[in-house]
Amino acid sequence: MRNFRIFIVSLMVALGLGLQACSTAPMSQHQVDEQRASVREMANETLGQLYQQYPGARRQIERAAGYAVFSNFGLKVLFMGSATGEGIAVSHATRRTTFMRMVELQPGYGFGVQRFRLVFVFETPQAFDQFVNSGWEFGANAMASAKTSTQKMGNQLGATVSPGVLMYQLSDQGAIVGVSLTGAKYYPDPDLN
Repeated sequence: MRNFRIFIVSLMVALGLGLQACSTAPMSQHQVDEQRASVREMANETLGQLYQQYPGARRQIERAAGYAVFSNFGLKVLFMGSATGEGIAVSHATRRTTFMRMVELQPGYGFGVQRFRLVFVFETPQAFDQFVNSGWEFGANAMASAKTSTQKMGNQLGATVSPGVLMYQLSDQGAIVGVSLTGAKYYPDPDLN
């Protein structure tokens, strides 16, 4: 049963990536500039919401090797759901900005539309480089639970999702919500870079 779930997750992620690859016409330079500005604005708003709720997160991000911010929109019907999103990854060492895409499979029973934002904090340059240069995937077991209100996880805020990587998941209103990503893939956006 576990292998079947992994197969289904992999199939849906591949299907989502394939559908995104089948885009119609290339974007004009004006469209690229508008899209980049929109992603930057979303990232700034998201960081502002995070800093307002958890002022200590600003120091974490400033001390980190880099960070990434994503918006995510998902739809779930019956036993399967999927989500797509876009974001930006910023290296503090090189000051380089990379525009990113994400696709996620959400197995399990449910109905509804979900919108949230993600902030990744990369504690090491290696974790950041792997995320940006090699793409990054959350497997079916990569789930975490973020604490709400003013509680901390150990001695730091956010949920540790892999070695050297913290993640915050925020609702559209900026509230910290539980982290539960499965079958998610993050990769550089070929249209915006």
